[in-house]
Amino acid sequence: MSKRILMVEDTEDNRQIVRDLIATTDFELLEAVDGAAGVAAAAAEKPDLILMDIQLPVMDGYEAARRIKADPALRHIPIIAVTSYALSGDEAKAIAAGCDGYVAKPFSPRQLLAMVQEFLS
Repeated sequence: MSKRILMVEDTEDNRQIVRDLIATTDFELLEAVDGAAGVAAAAAEKPDLILMDIQLPVMDGYEAARRIKADPALRHIPIIAVTSYALSGDEAKAIAAGCDGYVAKPFSPRQLLAMVQEFLS
């Protein structure tokens, strides 16, 4: 059974980049377009990994990550923050919210895929 990745991202162009990247692997990609939908999808689908944008409608990625990590059934799922928030302290803030990894946008597809594979190996 292939590993499943949930991408929580509100920007279509960014979703398409990740779709194209994941299409080169045997991973299955699930999508949510806001933080609340991401939390609901994590609970319903129990993915193997979550790619979490931070600047999201309805609920930001920090709060979505906190809610996922607060759920005993979900807290083991690694979350990689994939965000345009790339100032000093932003990575620490994402880690403090429960993210296990951090990639700044614009990202190198190769770098993101390497991190995904590292978490899923």
